[in-house]
Amino acid sequence: MAEVITMPRLSDTMTEGKVAKWHKKVGDKVKEGDILAEIETDKAVQDFESEINGTLLYVGVEEGAAAAVDSVLAIIGNEGEDISGLTGGAAAPSAGSEEKKSEEQPKAEAAQTVAAETPAGVELITMPRLSDTMTEGKVAKWHKSVGDTVKEGDLLAEIETDKAVQDFESEFNGVLLKQGVEEGGAAPVDSVLAIIGPAGTDVSSVGAAPQAAPASDKPAEQKAEAKTEEKVAPAVSSSSSDRVAISPLAKKMAQDKGVDINSVQGSGENGRIVKKDIENYQPAAKPAASAPAASAAAQVAVSFVQGEDTETPNSQVRNVIAKRLAESKFSAPHYYLMVEINMDKAIEARKEINSIPDTKISFNDMIIKATAIALRKHPQVNSSWAGDKIIHRGNINVGVAVAIPDGLVVPVLKNTDQMTYTQISASVKDMASRAKNKGLKANEMEGSTFSISNLGMFGIETFTSIINQPNSAILSVGAIIEKPIVKNGQIVVGNTMKLSLACDHRVVDGATGAQFLQTLRTYLENPLTLLL
Repeated sequence: MAEVITMPRLSDTMTEGKVAKWHKKVGDKVKEGDILAEIETDKAVQDFESEINGTLLYVGVEEGAAAAVDSVLAIIGNEGEDISGLTGGAAAPSAGSEEKKSEEQPKAEAAQTVAAETPAGVELITMPRLSDTMTEGKVAKWHKSVGDTVKEGDLLAEIETDKAVQDFESEFNGVLLKQGVEEGGAAPVDSVLAIIGPAGTDVSSVGAAPQAAPASDKPAEQKAEAKTEEKVAPAVSSSSSDRVAISPLAKKMAQDKGVDINSVQGSGENGRIVKKDIENYQPAAKPAASAPAASAAAQVAVSFVQGEDTETPNSQVRNVIAKRLAESKFSAPHYYLMVEINMDKAIEARKEINSIPDTKISFNDMIIKATAIALRKHPQVNSSWAGDKIIHRGNINVGVAVAIPDGLVVPVLKNTDQMTYTQISASVKDMASRAKNKGLKANEMEGSTFSISNLGMFGIETFTSIINQPNSAILSVGAIIEKPIVKNGQIVVGNTMKLSLACDHRVVDGATGAQFLQTLRTYLENPLTLLL
């Protein structure tokens, strides 16, 4: 009996997928595990394997076209089987409602107009969406000038997103005929970034309408035209890591385990990474970076001039930080819990650990480890609000706030509860160092289930933080202070540290947050309990 294969949801933010390439055509035999097609999502291009045996009877999405998640992608069944009933019923989901068709009609006509006006051999390169939250990109640097010869794989420009600066490569051969965005300028996603074609081609009218899309006073039809140009020229790959040959199951396992697929040696056909490669993967110890683990970069220096006001244009990072923090503060009902920790035993434990050759951990590493273990016992704190439900996360991924000149980023330690002190130390140092140079990849800042912000190195004794959505809590870590404390009825000198927990009251009740802090206090005041 014929089986309907639908467009899969390959990422948590994916709403539609584009068929980059079909590996099977109608009439071909298909076996379980065969690659049917390459699906381009909002983040990467992934191989899509068949889970059934049979013959490919119907293709619901043409190569190069996009379709919504859960719409009909293909039908597999017995050779010669009548599938007229399935294709007829599938028409609605794949094409959408009549209203959606009417909305898409002007876009299709605009795309045809652009295609008609584009000279032969000319390719329009649009501003790519390099992260799920990116709405516009800034050209940090052009590596090619107008008139330069461009080959496939050449670095065209460096694009600054809301999270990082990424290299942007060409997929075409030709001459750079036009730069749609000046160096240092920004443009919306899908607007014209560049035009490549034969030398001497007149493209003065080709990019005019799409380039004007960023201005708010331009007609809506011009904006629609800019959006549809992506269909004329394929999107340029954001990074080489998106093209790693890996099966969907192996990719899912790698994401769950926090494994960097670029460091995995594939044993499948043509070096393809398969399930067993992820299961047998043993991570190598990451080299320690020279930058301190939590050393915060100061904000961009501003010169004071008496009697003169100055301005600093916001970076993409700063704009997104402002937007997200405002959304979090005004949408999530925050409340705060504070506790004071006696760090005497933690100080002794750290000295003993650091006495081991080639080992050096910080108090921040110890706090991260203790927090991850405490989250195991209090899964409600490791949850997220999702409107009509609460999602209890199956992995403990701790985000560590790192200050950079443009603001703040939160690299994520995947499966933190399964990491050792040395692994945590090396990972934090490495990511903090790369964060300051905007060298973090987008997937290294996604998927956190809990966050930690540490300002103790600045001598800040206590403070509160805004929750990093979609987390339901964030821990603020203050400085370790030497002061008189009461111990066994006697006043003695001790070392204390204050922790502040900001909670989303929709998910974490006061008693739950208090119990989590009590467990965390136990682990930090008695470090040996982490080994139990």
